[in-house]
Amino acid sequence: MGHPPDPYSVPAPVGTSAGPGLIPDLITRIPWSRWALVAATVLAGVLLVSCLLCASCCCRRRGRHRKKPRDKKAVGLGRACGTTTTHLVQPDVDNVESGPGGPQQWGRLQLSLEYDFGSQEIKVGLRQAADLRPGGPRATADPYARVSLSPLSGRSHETKVHRSTLCLVFDETCCFHVSLGSAGWGPGPGGGAGSHPCPQVPPDELPQTALRVQVLDGRSLSQHQPLAELSLPLGAVDLQHVLELWLQLGPPGAAEPEQVGELCCSLRYVPGSGRLTVVVLEARGLSPGLAEPYVKVQLLLKQRKWKKRKTSARKGTAAPYFNEAFTFPVPFSQIQPASPQSVDLVLAVWARGPQFRPEPVGKVVLGARASGQPLQHWADMLAHARRPVVQWHRLQPAREVDRALALQPRWRLPLPGS
Repeated sequence: MGHPPDPYSVPAPVGTSAGPGLIPDLITRIPWSRWALVAATVLAGVLLVSCLLCASCCCRRRGRHRKKPRDKKAVGLGRACGTTTTHLVQPDVDNVESGPGGPQQWGRLQLSLEYDFGSQEIKVGLRQAADLRPGGPRATADPYARVSLSPLSGRSHETKVHRSTLCLVFDETCCFHVSLGSAGWGPGPGGGAGSHPCPQVPPDELPQTALRVQVLDGRSLSQHQPLAELSLPLGAVDLQHVLELWLQLGPPGAAEPEQVGELCCSLRYVPGSGRLTVVVLEARGLSPGLAEPYVKVQLLLKQRKWKKRKTSARKGTAAPYFNEAFTFPVPFSQIQPASPQSVDLVLAVWARGPQFRPEPVGKVVLGARASGQPLQHWADMLAHARRPVVQWHRLQPAREVDRALALQPRWRLPLPGS
């Protein structure tokens, strides 16, 4: 005999089995169809999985930032060079002494050092720089690095200029020979363009030698502002290993006279016809970051620009060769140094700057108001009339030359007797 149905029980829908419990009762009371319930359940599951994935990714990123570099991890390079033990030493960045301005105030520099006893040379690899501080009110800079050894301050290696950045990758290698024999400069893989003859370091002076790395701002073509500096005594470094170092940069030292390059030219004057011929031959030692350098040839009379010419531009070189001649009619009365109407010859190297506008790189003045080697060149031209006289001249910063000449606003002057 069956029991009578409970008057308070809810009848189960057709096609379903009513089971005891809270969840079946809630499902039966929801006024949705079965497909709507399934879709809502799937959507809730997708949202839950997405939230879990986002949370796990955030935890991984935070863990990477908090992870410190491992101390002195040795990585085999698979190559033996002389008696050097070839493995990589990575020191802790936090243990490196920072400059007096505080940690990371002037930036950080990653470099590698390797001493090859077979070829007797030190290989310096510039890897990257980070957290540089711009000079002046600008929020960015055009940095590049200059590497040299302290006993050989006149010889250095310059990297290429990186535009509008404070974190850059150099990936350039240079070498310093320690033998007294002659050898050439050898930038390694990815070597830069600013190469000079290879510096020579006597082996007995190697422990007293310091590696100097300067970071400069190459935004201005004539004057490069120092941003930071690093001095690493080689005697305090174990050169038996290939070292990979992260070092703190310190404040820049005293600004040195900027070497903007040299210019070779030929002068020839014919008194009978009153013609001055200037031949711009070549330039050398220019900054590797210059774009399309060319030379302007100007004649000044009474501190005003009188006549001017310019050479064609040369692309992709720090030692451009021009070999272009320009002839100017100049009376003999204006070519003499003692004459109050004497002319001045200004040779200026120009290049396209970061803003794609021509900017002066350096200038040299020849004539009555010149001094030193340019004045001697002018005197040799007058002493050897009708014969070309060739000489190299060191370029001076453009602002210093303009200040010394005290140039006035330009206006055209007629030739005497015209």
